[in-house]
Amino acid sequence: MEKLHPIMFAGTGSDVGKSIIAAAFCRIFRQDGYHPAPFKAQNMALNSYATPEGLEIGRAQAVQAEAAGVPCHTDMNPLLLKPSSDCTAQVVLNGRPIGNRDAYEYFRVEGREELRREVCSAYDRLATRYNPVVLEGAGSISEINLRDTDLVNLPMALHAGADVILVGDIDRGGVFASVYGSLMLLRPHERERIKGILINKFRGDIRLFEPGIKMLEDLCGIPVVGVVPYYRDIYIEEEDSLALATKSVQAEQGKVNIAVILLRHLSNFTDFNVLERDPRVHLFYTNNTDEIAKADIILLPGSKSTLADLHELRRNGVAQAVIRAHREGATVMGICGGYQLMGQEVCDPDHVEGEIERLPGLGLLPVSTYMTGEKVTRQVRFQLNEERRMKNEELGCTIMPNGNSSFFIPHSSFLKGYEIHMGTTIPTHDAPVSPLNLLEDGRTDGYYVNRTCMGTYIHGILDNPAFIDFLLEPFADKLADAGTAFDYQQFKEEQYDKLADHVRRHINLPLIYQILTTHD
Repeated sequence: MEKLHPIMFAGTGSDVGKSIIAAAFCRIFRQDGYHPAPFKAQNMALNSYATPEGLEIGRAQAVQAEAAGVPCHTDMNPLLLKPSSDCTAQVVLNGRPIGNRDAYEYFRVEGREELRREVCSAYDRLATRYNPVVLEGAGSISEINLRDTDLVNLPMALHAGADVILVGDIDRGGVFASVYGSLMLLRPHERERIKGILINKFRGDIRLFEPGIKMLEDLCGIPVVGVVPYYRDIYIEEEDSLALATKSVQAEQGKVNIAVILLRHLSNFTDFNVLERDPRVHLFYTNNTDEIAKADIILLPGSKSTLADLHELRRNGVAQAVIRAHREGATVMGICGGYQLMGQEVCDPDHVEGEIERLPGLGLLPVSTYMTGEKVTRQVRFQLNEERRMKNEELGCTIMPNGNSSFFIPHSSFLKGYEIHMGTTIPTHDAPVSPLNLLEDGRTDGYYVNRTCMGTYIHGILDNPAFIDFLLEPFADKLADAGTAFDYQQFKEEQYDKLADHVRRHINLPLIYQILTTHD
């Protein structure tokens, strides 16, 4: 295939749709026979993912890699910032945490060159393996106060020699000012890298905007490569918690109601996206105690600051509401930080998370969690211990306390997920060994009291239809006319194709290919 220039989608601001547009082009280039890969030098998000090598990257780049049809790698997102408060974040470099930084310290000029070398090296490695690299900027390209410390926008485009497409969000209003203003705040050599303007999230009759396209092109001297309409029927995983504002917040009659508890530092909420598509359930997000009482199943999600969130749950009455709902028959399940919350106590004697050294948990699981500085990141294959137990009973085998047994599990029966967590969770001294999951390598995961009370460290556990069936089985009386589960992986592939088709219809793709093959 012809070698294409790298392409960057930069924005006039945050939440203009850069990540989705980048995912669309990853799929378009793949459909057209190229071998693309995504890249974002620096990402700030609490949604993250474990690579096949057991390292951590932003979830958005994992999604884009999936759209491109390639395995995700830390070179696609070498620098990840995971906010732990309004002014501090954990810094993950090349997939491994290197400590917490406050915003002022992080954005100082000192030390930025080392980070710049790391992200540029990651890009260079990626560029030797893929054609083209689809880069994504961050926030606005015109934050002139951060110009000297910027690692992700035009400095990265200049290093890569990328053709930049400036993305503006017309839905929020002021698109002419935001596009023109962004360009005028750039220095001349930076402005030269902007090769096209893409207007995103358009609503209404495109014919009414056609004079505006001509005005914008005349004003900026740069072609408008497309006007992409707002869509409602394409489902791509969102990058950050801004998307939570659009989620349902109330229970609904006639289905199994599943409540996800809203935490202040909620992370990896994409764990629950599959449930939004399952016809058997109604998923909603809440910290309203009255709505919690209406739930059949309560899910405690991951948290970037478990102890701080535990303190808040106790303060606002949500902890008591969850305990009360469980006592009255609701299933409660915790994932990652949510699993830690469900235990007897969470201890942080070394102040890994912050100033709080110990708090009592919800007391639903007979386990205790001790925070440690080492982060666990790995992809895993596992089987439900309940399923293994039943199979072994059929064959007259027994499961040892370490999870091993004489029963051979077929390769195809393993489920998939990934771990990203800090802390170790162990049964209390008088509690029996009762893991929820048995991992392929012989380790165990989580804790299982019964079908109404369990916890796990495995993100993506709900992406497995077999586990959702397991979770919903006690509610068979509500499921008689609710349909069946669907193949989430197939669904995601269909959505990437729908997204690509949608964007393809509303852009000037020949012009973009011309831009990507024309020498300056």
